[in-house]
Amino acid sequence: MDDSQRMAALARGLAPQEGYNLTALPGVRILRSDRTLSMTPVLYDPGIVIVCQGRKRGYFGDQVYVYDEQHYLAVAVPVPFTMESDGTPAHPLLAIYMHLDFQMAADLMIQIDRDHSSVTHEAPLSMMSSPMDAALRTSVLRFLEAMSQPLEAAVLGPGLLREIYFRVLAGAQGTALRSALSMHGQFGKIGKALRHIHGAYAQPINLAQLAKEADMSVPTFHSHFRAVTQTSPMQYLKSTRLHQARLLMVRQGMTAEAASYAVGYASASQFNREFKRLFGLPPHAEVRRMRTDFAIPPAQAASEFVSSH
Repeated sequence: MDDSQRMAALARGLAPQEGYNLTALPGVRILRSDRTLSMTPVLYDPGIVIVCQGRKRGYFGDQVYVYDEQHYLAVAVPVPFTMESDGTPAHPLLAIYMHLDFQMAADLMIQIDRDHSSVTHEAPLSMMSSPMDAALRTSVLRFLEAMSQPLEAAVLGPGLLREIYFRVLAGAQGTALRSALSMHGQFGKIGKALRHIHGAYAQPINLAQLAKEADMSVPTFHSHFRAVTQTSPMQYLKSTRLHQARLLMVRQGMTAEAASYAVGYASASQFNREFKRLFGLPPHAEVRRMRTDFAIPPAQAASEFVSSH
């Protein structure tokens, strides 16, 4: 059994049910999907996705991001995009989802940048797909082996997770990722606006208010916001509200009407129209589909961002 087969076998053991399986580490989940998903709207919070078996494709603006057994995905800021994936019961999609630990990343970035001060800074990127090199593959395999043993998961898991962070932050596109996470310049101002949207999505928010908080004119803010997220500020706000409403209905059993008001809609009928436009189904049908086909674990208590899962 080669390393790729070993990784897939270990990931499958950690994902006994379809959907997102919790692990011993709060910020790490193992996804298993036994079906093909086509053009599914998603909102990823910052993190790393490592595919152990199968393939996913993300459509972000005019870019296509492939993340498979040879490539991982890194997300620096929460961005909505469209995803499709391949999976069957015999050959399920298996992937590790790591919600970004900003403190761990910041500590590593200080060390990396201190020792690589001569490296030219690259333009920050919201999202990137990078090749899995041998060092990262070895780190991921060791991590999965430890996560498969409860005592090793508790004792060794955090250190091995830190090792994976290091491999990603110092890897082929690590400079662009570190630039994004540093939140300097215009990218940082848009990052601040994104945090505001995720923290206050249920409140009235308008474009002028967001631009003022970013210390930009409205046209400049709109242009930079679209460059980072590939969508407009108001469309981004709408997507955030709809993804959060879906999670409230799935996790807390809220009605569509209650969820619509909880995320800031004044009109339940408008919410229903926009929900169906984004997800392709009315709220009750989409919630039934999520519960039947795609187990969703409890919310991450420490996450400051709305996400698809």
